[in-house]
Amino acid sequence: MSKQPNYPINDTAESVFVDRLRARDRRAFTELVDLYSARLYRLVLKLLNHPQDAEDALQETFVKAFRYMANFDGRSSLSTWLFRIATNEALMMLRRKHPVTISLDAPVETEDGESEPLQIVDWRFIPEHELLDSELRQELDKAVALLPETLRVVFVLRDIENLSTQEAADVLGISETAVKTRLSRARLRLREELSAYFADWMEKKAHGTLE
Repeated sequence: MSKQPNYPINDTAESVFVDRLRARDRRAFTELVDLYSARLYRLVLKLLNHPQDAEDALQETFVKAFRYMANFDGRSSLSTWLFRIATNEALMMLRRKHPVTISLDAPVETEDGESEPLQIVDWRFIPEHELLDSELRQELDKAVALLPETLRVVFVLRDIENLSTQEAADVLGISETAVKTRLSRARLRLREELSAYFADWMEKKAHGTLE
């Protein structure tokens, strides 16, 4: 998936836009919602797996952005700041519903001592237009929803929203090394979860028996 450029497209434009937001320019906030609502909704929906909860998280994200815009210090990009707010809102919702969920601050397990499955189908090389098939997409979505939140949020930010490792680290407040480790573990778990399904899918495709 190609990465869509964030708005504003350069530092000068972003600075002007942020100044308008800090000045409580209502039109600027309307532009902010128009520019980011689709991506932020997609993010929180992937994390929460519930449309109404995602709507609530999105609304609260923009409420907090409006309320705390004066606190935005520009050390990260505006998009990273918004992603951080949205991610925190989604994770807080998850933890209220599932209080035993592991915190993002919990230590990351290492790869030491872990063995890969005996059979892993590398579905990442299946053409994207075929992965977008409704049945395949549903299987992927179900597998992503089963990931622990510490792995799911990194996978969504990096592989679905196409944030860089540094951007994802900034959103989550963790190191780039932790992002890379969690992303590796998320991909491995997804490959394990989907291996049997895709092995069957690829065999049917090879024999022309896909329905």
